[in-house]
Amino acid sequence: MPDQQRATLWRHVQRWRGVVIIGVMGAITLWLAAVGQLVLYIHPRYILFTVIMSAIAVAAAVLALASPRQHDDEAVAPPSRRSRAVSLAAAGLAVAFTVGMVLIPPATLSTATAEQREINATASDDAETLAAASVADAETVAAFTVREWSTVLRQTSDLAFFDDKPVTALLGFVTADADDPENTFYVSRFAVTCCAVDAQPLGVPVHLPGWAEQYPPDTWVQVSGAFESNPSRTGTQPVVLVPTVVEVVDQPSEPYLF
Repeated sequence: MPDQQRATLWRHVQRWRGVVIIGVMGAITLWLAAVGQLVLYIHPRYILFTVIMSAIAVAAAVLALASPRQHDDEAVAPPSRRSRAVSLAAAGLAVAFTVGMVLIPPATLSTATAEQREINATASDDAETLAAASVADAETVAAFTVREWSTVLRQTSDLAFFDDKPVTALLGFVTADADDPENTFYVSRFAVTCCAVDAQPLGVPVHLPGWAEQYPPDTWVQVSGAFESNPSRTGTQPVVLVPTVVEVVDQPSEPYLF
């Protein structure tokens, strides 16, 4: 390619790469919002703001590409080979990220992330939750999620506390207990404060020997049963959920706890 054509092509790349990438990423964000998948990445309270900002980005990108203008970089000398290499590498990474957003289907966080971030490492010590659970009626207890149960289990192992508190249809995905992976798994959910980056795994231990043969990791289940002393020899949880019913279910439309 002649030097003049190469210089012209380089100027076009420099001018429009950012605009195109921002426009495409904005459009993808709008598409995720339209199909209800944006909640897999950010807290619902930020969706409206994100959609507005993405719409502005797409509109600005379209206007920038469509508007004729005079450029003041025609007389600028071509950059050095090293500068071009660095710029192309940066542009390549941005394009790869953008293409990945298009080609890779939206997916929720899974067992792999839960194991990396350690289940219940950030479970709450909220004394008010424990106090409220101690006097909760049957209907309230039946509505407890992984968040409430993990908070309670973190603060008490008194089996008498759980006598009149059966677990009903506790929803979450299956993650192995690292201390006793053959006999115990966690019913897990991610708690999200802002976005998927800060998501923290919470879980309730379930003792069911041979569980993996019926419920592989990442399977979404609803578990009913009662809390009992942990019969595991290697498990570190003093109290576990002993199930009476484990039902495989579809992943909910909002898999995270907010």
